[in-house]
Amino acid sequence: MNTKIFCDIAELKIIQKFNKKKIVKGFTTNPSLMRKAGAKDYEQYSKKILKICKHKPVSLEVFADTYEEMKKQALKINAWGKKVYVKIPVCNSKGIFMGKIIKDLSKKNVKLNITSVYTSKQTNKILGLINKNSKVIISIFAGRAADTGKDPLPELKRSISLAKNFKNVEILWASVREPYNYLQAKQIGCHIITVPPTIIEKIENFGKSFSTLTRETVKAFLLDSKKSKFKI
Repeated sequence: MNTKIFCDIAELKIIQKFNKKKIVKGFTTNPSLMRKAGAKDYEQYSKKILKICKHKPVSLEVFADTYEEMKKQALKINAWGKKVYVKIPVCNSKGIFMGKIIKDLSKKNVKLNITSVYTSKQTNKILGLINKNSKVIISIFAGRAADTGKDPLPELKRSISLAKNFKNVEILWASVREPYNYLQAKQIGCHIITVPPTIIEKIENFGKSFSTLTRETVKAFLLDSKKSKFKI
């Protein structure tokens, strides 16, 4: 399976750097990443990102909590560019399933990235509402699920299986914790994995032997002890 790598970041300088990499096929952001990057004006900042990533898909998230506001924001974001995927949370902060907005936007052929998904049951509900001709990414937060001691792979596998009948639906592995997750995503046939820049750089260095890793690790310890002028 040729799993696509998206870069999960909002900092403009890093986006410029990673946009040049062939390994990076798209970008994802969220309000938390935008805040961390120092964005003050959401629309203005998003348009700066889109100016850099002219030929790659970019997922930009709504931050409303009601149907009316979410729809208003989604349609505005959708108008910002042809490569834009509008990120819609699977439910709002009160836990209410956002099925109506997903259905309405999909009917209008708005490219969607349904985010904060954790289960195949949620995937199944989403698939039951979308227009089969519209493009949809379903982002499953595997890393966050694993953080709670739960194995995310069964839910991911079931979601991938459910999406097989939808040619325009892609399952995305979100909240990556380590480079090995990329190989796991490939093994189970996940369409996309969205990865922070530091982990992308580690993926680019795949293939080192264990003997090389041993030497590099020992050298690093030795160097740090010399820099600190440690004595026993």
